[in-house]
Amino acid sequence: MLGAKMRTGLLGTLIAFLGIIGAAYAASLAVPKERPILTITGKIGVTNKDNTAQFDRAMLESLGLVTIETTTPWYDGKVKFEGVSLDKLMKQVEAKGERVSVIALNDYATEIPMADFAKFNVILALKRDGEYMPVRDKGPLFIVYPYDSNPELKTQTYYARSAWQVAKIEVK
Repeated sequence: MLGAKMRTGLLGTLIAFLGIIGAAYAASLAVPKERPILTITGKIGVTNKDNTAQFDRAMLESLGLVTIETTTPWYDGKVKFEGVSLDKLMKQVEAKGERVSVIALNDYATEIPMADFAKFNVILALKRDGEYMPVRDKGPLFIVYPYDSNPELKTQTYYARSAWQVAKIEVK
């Protein structure tokens, strides 16, 4: 029989080992099963292909969808957007930068301070009014701020950060 001190020591070692395994598992990222629609590069700690974090639609949706209802300069009336919290997405890939460079399918690029993501609850929208957004209508991914929540967001600064047809995000 093992003594009480030895059992406690073994139990502590086992718990520590499971913690390491759990941390490694939590820091892993599955490989996309479908064609990736988003690639994240730069100062990230979690990758799944060639030092990048690639996501297909299902992977993004598995992070949980957030809804924003807001008016925008691009659509008439209030629009309901559903997408992934950019703050949560950056945490998922263990982003360590101060800002991100967002590149669209048409090579439009904009820079966004990472602090915006948590401060304003910015999302990477996949759906508009319940439907996936096609490329011809700002899809497949569109950075959306809750413009109606703060008058500061209804300015050219934030509209310019609201890239659509997002394909890549580089953490700087």
